Amino acid sequence: TRKRGGEPQAFAHSSLGDDLVRKHKTLEVNTENYLEEIEDRPIETDVDTQTDVFMDRPPSPLFVPAKTGVDRETQIFEGDLFVFDAEVEPILQVLVGKTLEQSLMEVLEEEELSNMRAHQEEFDQVSRAELAEAQRMEEAENRRMAEKERRVAQERQRVAAEREVALKVASRSFSHRYVFDVVADVFGTLNESGFFYDPLVREIETVFAPWLLESVGGHAQTVIEANNLLEEMVGNAVKLQEERKAASLAAYEAQQKAKADALAAAEAQRIKEEEEAAAAAEAAAAAEAAAAAEGEPAPA
Repeated sequence: TRKRGGEPQAFAHSSLGDDLVRKHKTLEVNTENYLEEIEDRPIETDVDTQTDVFMDRPPSPLFVPAKTGVDRETQIFEGDLFVFDAEVEPILQVLVGKTLEQSLMEVLEEEELSNMRAHQEEFDQVSRAELAEAQRMEEAENRRMAEKERRVAQERQRVAAEREVALKVASRSFSHRYVFDVVADVFGTLNESGFFYDPLVREIETVFAPWLLESVGGHAQTVIEANNLLEEMVGNAVKLQEERKAASLAAYEAQQKAKADALAAAEAQRIKEEEEAAAAAEAAAAAEAAAAAEGEPAPA
C-alpha cells in the first residue's frame, strides 16, 4: 500500500525473516510434470511420410515430450523461503485498505445520491410552487381584463343611451319651439292681414303642412347622420386609446424584461469575476506556500 502523498509505506518485519531473506536467493524452478532441457533453440528434425490414398487417418496420439536434462533434488526446511507472519502482513494491509477505500467510496456515493435526490425534490417543490403562482397570477389577470372589458362595454352602452336620450329631448324641444313659433307667426300674420278664413285651412293643408313635414324630416335625417358620425368618432377614439394602452403595456413589459436580463447578466458576470479572483488568490497563496517550503522567494 501507499500513503496519500505517494510515498511507499514501510512495513515492519521480524529480524528472523530479514536474516532469511538476506541469506537465500529466489530462483526460478520448473515445476511441470515433464522436465525439459532449457535451450535457446530446440533441436529440429525433418521427417517425411506417405499414407495410402484411401486409408483413414488414425487418431493423433497425446503429445508426450521427451525427457531431457538431469534431475536434481534438494531439501527445503521450514522458514527457509519466507516467514508467513511477516510476509502476509503487507498483503493483508493492501486487502484491508482496498476494502476500506471501496467501502468509503460506496458510502460517499450513496450520500451524494441522497443529496442529489433531496435537491431534486426541493427543486421540484419550488418549480411546482412557481407554476401554481404563475397560474394564479394569470387567472387574476384574466379576471381583471374580463371585468375591465365588461365595465367598458357598460360605460359605452350608458354613454350611447344618454346621448340618444339627449338627442331625443333636444329634437322634441326644438320641434316644439319651432312649430310653436311658426304657427304663432302664421296665425298672427293671417290675423293681421285679414286672411283668416276657410281658404287658409286649405292652404295650410296643401302648402304649409307638406313643407313642414319635409323640413322636419330633413332635420331629423341630419340629426341621425350627426349621431352616427359622433358614435363612429367615439368608437375610433376608444379603439385608438386601447391600442395605445396595449402598445404602452407591451413596451413597459419589454423594458422590464430587458432590465431583468441586464441585472441577471451583471450578477452572473460579478459572480464569475469573484470566482476568478478567488481562484487567482488561492493560486497565489499556493505559490507562496510552495516557495516558502522550498526556501525561495515567491514569484511576483
